Amino acid sequence: MATIRIERESGDAESKATAEAYAHAGQREILFGLYDDEVTLLDAVRAANDDHLDIDDVYTPFPVHGLDPLLGLEESRLHIAGFIFGTIGCLVGFGFMTWVFTRDWPIIFGGKPYWSVPAFIPITFELTVLFSAVGMVTVFYIINGLGPGAEPRRLHDRITDDKFCIAFDVTELSTTEVDRLRDYFDRTGVETVHQKTVAA
Repeated sequence: MATIRIERESGDAESKATAEAYAHAGQREILFGLYDDEVTLLDAVRAANDDHLDIDDVYTPFPVHGLDPLLGLEESRLHIAGFIFGTIGCLVGFGFMTWVFTRDWPIIFGGKPYWSVPAFIPITFELTVLFSAVGMVTVFYIINGLGPGAEPRRLHDRITDDKFCIAFDVTELSTTEVDRLRDYFDRTGVETVHQKTVAA
């Protein structure tokens, strides 16, 4: 999906000065609207695409089916990390048991040979799952800047509760362009509209 940023009105010196001040302070000005349900949210995103508005981000309290294609988001590559960590876990489990039972402490018990592959499968499987799960969670937290000590960035407390949010970056927009966004929110059944300064 190609989005087109709302063009700045020429000669808007006040907006340019404001944008430069925010950039210097490492801040952005965000205009966002809260919606009651996911159906209204999806309709609003479609309307934004039709109006060629550049959505900064959309926040939902739970995954909304069909939202990713509307925002032009690619499929997550987290499963690649899962495969890599799972492979490492598989090799670690199978390799360690191979070393233990053939080199470090070879013992014949129950009539099984030293290198009893079928007996290694359960532990190999469990380590594959363990490495994959822990690895994906770790990668997810690193990519998203989460984890112990991370400061949460919330535009509004109810976004993680029961509200759906569409946010626009209005740092570099003129008053007329911001008014156009407010009109868009009014047309799409928004419940409330807020403006907030956040860290860049």
